[in-house]
Amino acid sequence: MTTPSDITIVNPRIDADTAAVAEPPAEVLPAGPQPPAAGRARTVIPSAEGVEVGEKRQLHVSTAEDRFNLWGALAASAALALLLFGWFAPLTGGVGWAVVAYLGFVGLYALLVSLRSSRQDVADRVMTVLLVSAGVLLFAALVFVVLFALVRGWSALAHANFFTQTMQFAGPLDPLSVGGILHAIVGTLIQISIALAITIPLGVATAVFLNEIGGRFARFVRTVADAMTALPSIVAGLFVYSAIITLVTHQRSGFAASLAITVMMLPIVIRASDVVLRLVAGNLREASYALGSSRWRTVWHIVLPTARSGLVTAVILGTARGIGETSPVLLTSGVTAVLNLNPLSGPMISLPLQVFDFVKSPEPTMIARGFGTAAALILVVLALFFTARLIGGRGPGQLSDRQRRRAAEASARDARRMTETAEQRSNPTLQEPPA
Repeated sequence: MTTPSDITIVNPRIDADTAAVAEPPAEVLPAGPQPPAAGRARTVIPSAEGVEVGEKRQLHVSTAEDRFNLWGALAASAALALLLFGWFAPLTGGVGWAVVAYLGFVGLYALLVSLRSSRQDVADRVMTVLLVSAGVLLFAALVFVVLFALVRGWSALAHANFFTQTMQFAGPLDPLSVGGILHAIVGTLIQISIALAITIPLGVATAVFLNEIGGRFARFVRTVADAMTALPSIVAGLFVYSAIITLVTHQRSGFAASLAITVMMLPIVIRASDVVLRLVAGNLREASYALGSSRWRTVWHIVLPTARSGLVTAVILGTARGIGETSPVLLTSGVTAVLNLNPLSGPMISLPLQVFDFVKSPEPTMIARGFGTAAALILVVLALFFTARLIGGRGPGQLSDRQRRRAAEASARDARRMTETAEQRSNPTLQEPPA
């Protein structure tokens, strides 16, 4: 047990010539009374004799035994599922076979790992398998959706007119070489641009208010934002239809659809931005206040740049929610087959609504156009995602290669300048005569 008499704290030695602080290294002594020496910091560590230290567990290293257990469990589970569904019981394959095979794989893998590992290792390996399986399942579902839309709509996507023409002069019985979705692509871009122009400043400002101001009203706003995240999209469409179209514009338009999309996007952006701004370290704000900066300059120059990548992610989540909405757009924008560039007048169709309009037709060509439109919607979302990532850039503290080179060059210039200044001060003959 370390007592106050075992530790001697002294002031560090200061060299008067260089004004450099030189701290003496701490000397570690075994347990027991030790005579304190002047000018030395002594720390007594209790003896660890008789304490067994186990072998360090390797959590991220894959050995030959681990690979054998993994592939052996996979092969054994597949064989077990085949025996159950093809020999012992008259069961059909499909989802049931996959579920039985997966459960058998997890059980057999845990059994194989437990033969030569501890209980903690078995738990680690099994949880790793479950988490990796969840990631693989999610990625496989995403790839399946994208490939299914591309394959079913490839007959329409293969024609260039599908992206350069509208459906103004094309009917359900016309071939795929006639007509396209240019009006739906333009309508989607106009509607989502208006919605983002309203949502981004309002959502980020609300998140800043929740984090920087706080109070009872902030708790009320956070509760309302949480409740709005579960708001059905049809309710948002009915609200905009009753409040805007019926009372103000008296016609469906792209602007009304943008307002409905904004209602759906705003709570997502507020909550995601709120979580991101909470992650900004408080000592950054305190350092800014200590330097005499005001609250709003701290928010503008410290908090928002630090959380920039997270705020971009919040905007992406809101955009993904709003760009795929169909029911509020159906009530507020209307259906049209012509290109409309004026969001304030006349119907303006979007890609999700165009998919709905195509696939409800029994004609094969219209169904192919519907799947092609769905694939185009996926491509538009991916394009917006990569654009937002380019705008958002890297996280705080992460520099690009060009920024690192510039920082290194600036450091080299500062080092040369400091060296020249030191030489001038040490050699009076090099100093410039006073003016």
